[in-house]
Amino acid sequence: MKKKILIGVDIGGTKCAVTVGLPDGDDIAIKDKSAFRTTDVDDTIENIKREIREILDRNQLSSNDIQAIGISCGGPLDSKTGVIMSPPNLPGWDNIPIVSILSGEFGAPAAVHNDANACALAEWKFGAGKGTRNMVFMTFGTGLGAGLILDGELYTGTNDNAGELGHIRLEAFGPVGYGKAGSFEGFCSGGGIEQLARNMAKEELQMGRKVSWCPGGDLTGITAKSVAEALRDGDPLARKVYDISARHLGMGLSIVIDILNPEMIVIGSIYARNEDVFQPLMREVINNESLPLANKVCRIVPAALGESIGDYAALSIAANIQ
Repeated sequence: MKKKILIGVDIGGTKCAVTVGLPDGDDIAIKDKSAFRTTDVDDTIENIKREIREILDRNQLSSNDIQAIGISCGGPLDSKTGVIMSPPNLPGWDNIPIVSILSGEFGAPAAVHNDANACALAEWKFGAGKGTRNMVFMTFGTGLGAGLILDGELYTGTNDNAGELGHIRLEAFGPVGYGKAGSFEGFCSGGGIEQLARNMAKEELQMGRKVSWCPGGDLTGITAKSVAEALRDGDPLARKVYDISARHLGMGLSIVIDILNPEMIVIGSIYARNEDVFQPLMREVINNESLPLANKVCRIVPAALGESIGDYAALSIAANIQ
């Protein structure tokens, strides 16, 4: 008897992707994937339907072979009703009942979650958090998003706003993230690290000193990656930038540990690529700030799925449908 397959749909601001996955015990095998540009809402929805049909045909499958459809999309959205509610990166997606649209089209159960929750499910089911019951996933990419796995279930809150850790204010002043100066996201995201680096480079340049990662005094080309590369080349100012981020990462994680008492915190993107840079100062702050008993049982690890997490995220939503 042919195994049922899972369909993952990733809806992004510039591109979308459709993925086919085959459940394999506690794992999932990705069998096929197609990507295409995001255009206006009506055309994009039709293109999603077309791509699902084409990927089924290409693999000699039909709608009857679909076990479930998972949809990952930036918020805000309502996961309980399956409606996308005007995400800032998706103009025109105003109260779109995406779950009923795709479920009705293909006759399979469907669900939608925001991208941070989808990544949390992916790391929990197939990545670093496999086997845990209380896990926090943090993106630490362009911004700082989070997904919560509590008592063996994805926790989304009353109206899908649980896990917005980036909005926590850590300082009265500081880089702006998530609409708030001095926020967790301000200190611990690619955008926040760039702000810190620009400000500190500007100070150095105004004092007549050169900055190795700012050739010609051009502040516009500064990125979190370029500063990390300078740090690894021994640049002391770059080290100072990342030390500030690492200390505030420890402060934010101490709050998470004390409130949620997780057994694991999984952190992706910038942290996963630079764990050795963040870990010493981050751990020092956590050891000083968090409750010892909660700290003792919490492991902090880099995300395991790496660049493949986007492929697993939407499929993980499908795999999580009961």
